[in-house]
Amino acid sequence: MKFKAVVMAALVLLAGNAPAEVKILSVRAQADVIDKWLATRVETVLPMLMRRNEVDMWLIISREYNEDPVIRTFLPETWQAARRTTILMIYDAGNGQSLETLAVARYDVGDTFKQAWDQERDGDQWQHLGKLIAERQPKAIAINYSDTFALADGISHTEYGLLMGVLSKELQARVVSAENLAVGWLETRIADEMLLYPQICRIAHEILAEGLSDSVIQPGITTTNDVEWWYRERVRELKLSTWFHPSVSVERAGQPEVDMKTAIATRHEDQVILPGDLLHVDFGITYLRLNTDTQQHAYVLRPGETGAPAELNRALARGNRLQDILTSHFVSGRTGNEILAATLAQAKKEGIVASVYTHPIGYHGHAAGPTIGMWDQQDGVPGGGDYPLYPDTAHSIELYAETDVAEWGKAVRIKLEEDAYFDGKKTWYIDGRQKAFHLIPRLPAVQ
Repeated sequence: MKFKAVVMAALVLLAGNAPAEVKILSVRAQADVIDKWLATRVETVLPMLMRRNEVDMWLIISREYNEDPVIRTFLPETWQAARRTTILMIYDAGNGQSLETLAVARYDVGDTFKQAWDQERDGDQWQHLGKLIAERQPKAIAINYSDTFALADGISHTEYGLLMGVLSKELQARVVSAENLAVGWLETRIADEMLLYPQICRIAHEILAEGLSDSVIQPGITTTNDVEWWYRERVRELKLSTWFHPSVSVERAGQPEVDMKTAIATRHEDQVILPGDLLHVDFGITYLRLNTDTQQHAYVLRPGETGAPAELNRALARGNRLQDILTSHFVSGRTGNEILAATLAQAKKEGIVASVYTHPIGYHGHAAGPTIGMWDQQDGVPGGGDYPLYPDTAHSIELYAETDVAEWGKAVRIKLEEDAYFDGKKTWYIDGRQKAFHLIPRLPAVQ
């Protein structure tokens, strides 16, 4: 199937709103999309990043079953992992030339990385790698090691030693960290990806909403763990995957207030869902190598109710306001810590009890890029929080706002998370955000 045809097909997949109408591309069609995106990214994103970071050679080195996280994003869809020792060499000769992309390996790696080593012809793989590097005399040889970002720290101790062993002292001195290059590659989204990312988020939203309905939940019988496993089964039925186990938890009147540490530790405790409960769901999927991460709330109606209590609606609105405050401080070049500090200061001025723990999303769920707080680090995050915000990046806007609810006699914590895109000037939610509770009606009484 041609790529344009695949895209057009994907755009009409979700014409209906019913979860039953959600349709997923075939595995083969997904492969066509993924490989086309990869070719475009290598052609457009990669040269920009190498020049931005003043790197003319990037080596990505992996052994089968011990893969660098970055290499998986360079593999064609038909590859599930590295094979034997797979070494990708990306070289920028400058002068407006196209990048040279080589696979110092037994095989071509897709259509992009051409085989540059044959054992019978070239001898030892590592010695041949050293020869290829020496022939090109790069000014900076970037490899994936990082104290800050695990996703940019993929070279193993063994591979590092083998590489240094085939480099002259002069070339050894040119070895640098590929940290910012790797993070930039992982975090940057292209236009073709953003054409379909809304569909990916829509699929996740529709699955989430279906789980928070009376087609899944029967108050007084269904438990939170029942719903968690329903999500797992539904994702499997749709031939998708999830990058974490969903969580479903309850907040209700009469329960004691708990701190965030306790809430996280107990989020998978099994509870029967009852009328009057405020449900919280944390859910995400992986599709077309892109991830989603969403937290939303539902309210279980009590007899005679047609909506959530006004105080809970006010609490949700306060959570939405906190989202607006946070995204208003998204400015290119600001660090995650700067955005966090400005957000919390404004929230405090507006009387909002807030916590912000926002992260990038894309090829990974908790992706590489600027960390904007962690739930237990509201004074800033060393390292990840010092990384700047760049355009063309996606982020999970994750946070909570506390509001006193008199009827419940305690503060209620509204925990929200929605995926958003920053284009360099403005931030927009990829498939909207929750502004009203999902309502779960009681089953009608038998007449």
